[in-house]
Amino acid sequence: METHLKTIFNFLYHYRRYNQAVQRNYYSNFIRPGSSKTDNVLSLLYAIANTQSRPNIDKLADFFKFIADELESLESFGKFVQKINSDAIHNYNSLFEGLNRQNGWGAKTSALFTKCIYHIHSGTYGNDLKIWDDVPSTINESDVFYLPVDAVIVAIFTHLNSARSWNFSNVNKMLREHYKSVEIEIWDDLWFWGFITQKGTGTNRLFEWNENKYWILQETNKDPNEIAEIKDRAFEFLNIISVNELTKRAI
Repeated sequence: METHLKTIFNFLYHYRRYNQAVQRNYYSNFIRPGSSKTDNVLSLLYAIANTQSRPNIDKLADFFKFIADELESLESFGKFVQKINSDAIHNYNSLFEGLNRQNGWGAKTSALFTKCIYHIHSGTYGNDLKIWDDVPSTINESDVFYLPVDAVIVAIFTHLNSARSWNFSNVNKMLREHYKSVEIEIWDDLWFWGFITQKGTGTNRLFEWNENKYWILQETNKDPNEIAEIKDRAFEFLNIISVNELTKRAI
């Protein structure tokens, strides 16, 4: 399993620029350099909360009421972590755990928001997207960083090994056995390559280049040459995850 994961990881690492461009455009939809910290954090919270396929509206409303009661908690990373996870160390794991215990926030959504906060404060996506001044720009080795595992990523691991029932917890547990937290952040690119190479829903998905999915992402580059490049990389990705039955039994 470790060898197969390494091949996928090397692909993700080598072709980071494609998804980073998409992510940069995505964050620019919600974060405005001229807006206040409070407005930008709220904008990002609403955007991420609404990525849920079946959000619990009543519980999410409770969360946003809880935040509205003390908007000054959005003025810094430390204050926000304190608001949702009192007495915790101000790191990414504390942010994830604090959100995960809030009404309407599940593990995947909490991990997704945590990843976004890291991205926009890491310097990789430009300093103009930074909201807070006290966010760690790197992921400490002692910190715990979670991959936002959703149906796209579960489908990939199921494709690799259908004998296991994959979910947020065991995908992250397995990755942590082989990768540091800062490397797990690189695994986040798996969603992009998985999304544009899947057709169908649920567990019965076909794995093939899906240009229509690429086109429905507002943030992707629609230049024909760029699409041709990504299509080639997508076929490379498909070849990597197209394991035979003998390999599957070893994973």
